Amino acid sequence: MLVLTRKTNQSITMGKDIRLTILSIEGDRVSVGIDAPQEVRIFRSELIEDTLRANRESQGSAFFSQAAFKKSRDTDAGKQNKR
Repeated sequence: MLVLTRKTNQSITMGKDIRLTILSIEGDRVSVGIDAPQEVRIFRSELIEDTLRANRESQGSAFFSQAAFKKSRDTDAGKQNKR
């Protein structure tokens, strides 16, 4: 990871057409402005992490639900065979 120190109104350029500018610093909060082409998608990291975690959890619960359904179905089929 490259670590740079910047002050208010200083910028970092990435590639030819992406520029990050420090707009303000207030305590432990930093406001960053991003100039980038419209086709560049920009997301806050924590939102991506939350979405990935929620997707993993929902897949796990779907798997659990399918496994519970299969077990329930198999148990019911066993009861019917004993009649």
